[in-house]
Amino acid sequence: MTPEQQTGKAPFDVDAVVDEITRFVAEQTRTKPGADQDLFVTGVANSMFAMQLVVFLEQTYSVTVAGPDLQLTNFRTVESMAALVGRLRAESAADSDV
Repeated sequence: MTPEQQTGKAPFDVDAVVDEITRFVAEQTRTKPGADQDLFVTGVANSMFAMQLVVFLEQTYSVTVAGPDLQLTNFRTVESMAALVGRLRAESAADSDV
């Protein structure tokens, strides 16, 4: 049995996560953000939208974003959010192996 089967989670596909986060940001902001675009510097996102991003990531990817993970650097770009999701899912899978 693979780790994904054991945890009930699909394998992590970073490209699919980038696409899904990009669609969410585009729908919410009516922009077309680049994966490496700084959403805050360019004015696409603000602190209120950052909280929407947290909720979106938690609900969509079954992760918990808390404590030190609530840093702006984790939400600056679509790529950084995808990396955060990947790390949190990997940590969750590792925790469930124990």
